[in-house]
Amino acid sequence: MIIIDGDYGSGGGQILRTAIGLAALTGKACRIEKVRAKRPHPGLREQHLQAIKAVASICEGKLEGAEIGSTEVEFYPGQIKSDNIFINISTAGSIGLVLQALLIPAMQADLNIKIKGGATYGKWAPPISYLQNVIFPLLNKMGYQIRLKILREGFYPRGGAEVKVKTKKAKLKTLEITSKGEIINIRGISTASLSLKNSQVAERQAEVAKRVIARHLETAPDTQTRYCDTACPGSGIQLWAETENSILGGNALGERGKRAEVVGKEAAESLIYEYDSGEVDSHAADQLLPYLAIGKGRIKVSQVTEHCRTNAFIIEKFLAVKFKIVKDTIAVT
Repeated sequence: MIIIDGDYGSGGGQILRTAIGLAALTGKACRIEKVRAKRPHPGLREQHLQAIKAVASICEGKLEGAEIGSTEVEFYPGQIKSDNIFINISTAGSIGLVLQALLIPAMQADLNIKIKGGATYGKWAPPISYLQNVIFPLLNKMGYQIRLKILREGFYPRGGAEVKVKTKKAKLKTLEITSKGEIINIRGISTASLSLKNSQVAERQAEVAKRVIARHLETAPDTQTRYCDTACPGSGIQLWAETENSILGGNALGERGKRAEVVGKEAAESLIYEYDSGEVDSHAADQLLPYLAIGKGRIKVSQVTEHCRTNAFIIEKFLAVKFKIVKDTIAVT
């Protein structure tokens, strides 16, 4: 039984997601204590509960303490099998965060995943479009193929998204990104609810983002605008820069009272910062670590965050690896 202190480092839900995902992958039982201890409302929330239940379902695992508000969870994994998985998120919890846990053990199976409910854009969580256009292409470089289709977007506070995901069993290859090379193209997708179409929210987000990026990176992004029938109003924009050796992303979320132009500017500035500062963006860095631990390799990142260091600590509990972090470079030895 591997004991995990949920108060370690960043002390958030990532500890739970990584630990449960790796427990299923390795077949090692674990107990996470003080779950999300450093968050304003500690314990399991809906998105965390559905994430660990989904992981348990693909390996016939046994969960103890799997209920809303629980601050201690035990997990006894079984054997991973290919299957059709249905996940229902009754809140506007992040679909991206649910997938973070599930996609780790999914490397050992062919899965058809359908998620109903939850949000494709949300605060403090990766937008689904970020996974689709940044994380998944980077994992594809390692030999892990994931396909995702957004059937319906979802925003806070009602969620209501619908997403389908397919995974293929993978044997991971080494990932080496220490130089990003020249820009091949910059792309983006600006998304908003149908109720915001008359205000041209998606176009306004995209237009400002294009101007800011063209001025700083001297490359005008190819941006698409998309309006969707959603359970409640919302908007967001995801941008990504494809280079010779890497893909980096930046995004921003629309909120009540926040002008669309501000959202577009924030997304552009986020991408510019990540591009100027490293070869892999800071959000991709911690999400790639479980795969880097298995496939081995080295990445140079824009910033080694507390999330990243925490994830490395948890991964070393389950796998016989050691991360070497020197300034902005993360290597697996």
